Amino acid sequence: MTFTVLTLFPELLHAYFRASILGRAVERGLVDYKIVNIRDFAFDRHRTCDDAPYGGGAGMVMKPEPLGRALDSVDAKRRRTVYPTPAGRLFDQEYARRLASEGDLVLICGRYEGIDQRVVDLFVDDEVSIGDYVLSSGEIASMVVIDAVYRLLPGVIKEHSLSEESHESGLLEYPHYTRPEEFRGLRVPDVLLSGHHAKIQEWRREMSLERTRRFRPDLPADSGAEKD
Repeated sequence: MTFTVLTLFPELLHAYFRASILGRAVERGLVDYKIVNIRDFAFDRHRTCDDAPYGGGAGMVMKPEPLGRALDSVDAKRRRTVYPTPAGRLFDQEYARRLASEGDLVLICGRYEGIDQRVVDLFVDDEVSIGDYVLSSGEIASMVVIDAVYRLLPGVIKEHSLSEESHESGLLEYPHYTRPEEFRGLRVPDVLLSGHHAKIQEWRREMSLERTRRFRPDLPADSGAEKD
């Protein structure tokens, strides 16, 4: 899968694609990426990419000309193009799976008050929000989308590791413990030390249900989770 990221700050992305599991996926050829500097497509010597909004108001807006030219350079109209924005639909695990089925994604990193709406109308297939809050960096939001998507690609992470994670079954994941058995007066639950796999699975299920009820009662799967 190839991720093409359009940004005003390419230095924020380079280290991300070279680190940890993603870096190994790139080395193995499971993931490819291209980082495009939008400023390279500006017209003036100052490489200006923003201007005041029509109608007045605070902040600046990313200009359509440099961004449009950058999108043309990567043939964005023929590829699935995603724009992370607080004004988009909520990005979730189901949607990440849909994007993982694509062979090619283009991501636009917004800044300031966002990008000119005409660019959205001409190029963008998906406007997605990573949560009900606002960031100053579209790069961070784009990395969140990429991270949720690439790890679902075949061969990146073992399938059984993915199957028990939060949101895969409609529940939040159970708590985890490792050595030592006691840390600052707190012990690992006895059931995890018992070697009784059926009881361990039952405990994990109960903990997932408890966590989901406590932290995310809005998850629709929780209402019928005990009927499985």
